[in-house]
Amino acid sequence: MEYFLTVVEEESFTRAAELLHVTQPALSHQIKALEKSVGGPLLERRPRGVGLTVMGRAYLPHAERAVRSAVQARRAARAAAGAEGGELHIAALHSVAVGILPEVFAQWRREHPGVALHLHEYATTEALEDHVERGVADLAVGPEPTHWTGPVVRVGVEEIVLVVPFDDPLAGRTTVRLEELSAHYWVRCAMEAVVEGRPFLDWVCERAGFAPRTAVRTEHTSTAVRMAAAGVGVATAPAHVVRGAVGEDCVVLSVTPPWRRALTVYSRVELSGAAARFAELLGGTAPPPERPTCFPLPEPAPATPPAAR
Repeated sequence: MEYFLTVVEEESFTRAAELLHVTQPALSHQIKALEKSVGGPLLERRPRGVGLTVMGRAYLPHAERAVRSAVQARRAARAAAGAEGGELHIAALHSVAVGILPEVFAQWRREHPGVALHLHEYATTEALEDHVERGVADLAVGPEPTHWTGPVVRVGVEEIVLVVPFDDPLAGRTTVRLEELSAHYWVRCAMEAVVEGRPFLDWVCERAGFAPRTAVRTEHTSTAVRMAAAGVGVATAPAHVVRGAVGEDCVVLSVTPPWRRALTVYSRVELSGAAARFAELLGGTAPPPERPTCFPLPEPAPATPPAAR
């Protein structure tokens, strides 16, 4: 399968043989044996390289998953034993990677120096779940997945807060009702959570009785927070990103009622060895999970906005 995937990637038997450090006849023999075992041709030679047959296209995703699983099994076994050279691959949302994982990774290196960590970062929960399902990483750290058949462990909770500059009229407050911000402009981020198929801010503002006005759109959460701190508009962000990675050069407001969601670790297989130890370590670092673990529906906006506290 590894030979097959290399030929597909390189679109050439010659280049694949060079990368695999085998002779081209030996590579061709292995591919023919594989095709015989599945009952038909997987590859076809073309004037400009090698392509997949109909059977090959159907076979490809399963072969990718199988090879990744074999690699994952080897490194998981070494990591479980704490062997020198063992590896643990962790997939996480960018906001989690920036705001929570640095402290956890530092503690891991002190306690488990023989097991190397590899971080894979993703902008959306959909991409995160998809890549973990495909075997890219041993475990994922992010919001609770929606349709996951493997183990899911709640290790904490993350609160989504609002960020405004020091000269904003609300800067002297610690909490705010969302409808009080109906006249504000917003800094929108491509990494914004999706709820019921819609960007979170659109979803939640609609229930508060208004549509958010966008000042600028950014790619990264940390950029959105910096923009908000400079006065471009209000930004939403996980609290740990603002306080842990961006600093205290802005005002952080909690929403009433608060916006919280579960922080979880999930995997395709039961967590064991190094993966289980990492989940335990993360659970001891992240905010405790016993608080509310979902985004509540905002209460309807009152006819008269409440007076500032």
